[in-house]
Amino acid sequence: MNSKKVITFTYANNQDDYDSISHLATIIWNEHYTPIIGKEQVTYMLEKYQSASAIKKAILNDYYHYLMVYKKNQLIGYSAYYIIGNSLFLSKFYVHKPFRGLKVSSLMMKQIILYAKENKLSSVYLTVNKYNKHSIAIYEHFGFLITKELVTDIGQGYVMDDYQLTLNI
Repeated sequence: MNSKKVITFTYANNQDDYDSISHLATIIWNEHYTPIIGKEQVTYMLEKYQSASAIKKAILNDYYHYLMVYKKNQLIGYSAYYIIGNSLFLSKFYVHKPFRGLKVSSLMMKQIILYAKENKLSSVYLTVNKYNKHSIAIYEHFGFLITKELVTDIGQGYVMDDYQLTLNI
């Protein structure tokens, strides 16, 4: 079956959406990030950045757009981004493990780049953990280049040790 025919996108705009994204984030983060940053930091970051209340605040107060990705009626991924200056900052970009390798991330990235082009932005940039080799490879496949190294204090003694990657459009 052609994945393009069954993949749909919608923007989060209500409490059910925020709850659904938070639930999926918990699954993805525990599976993917625990080996990279440890269970304690994953738990902290899920509450701080991926809880339903954090998502709602980001949308209502911080101008984030949460793009939800469905296969049929199942939420299988999501991204979050906002415009800053002449760029789009891609804050979140996640696909549930059973749906990786099906070109879902390519379809998601096309939607994000289209949004950036429609808003006449010059680039898309993101941050990714330096030890998240698989994700870095995916972003480089999309044409992103490492442009900075960043260490960001996120509280409670935790830091994000990241690369910034940028795609000029």
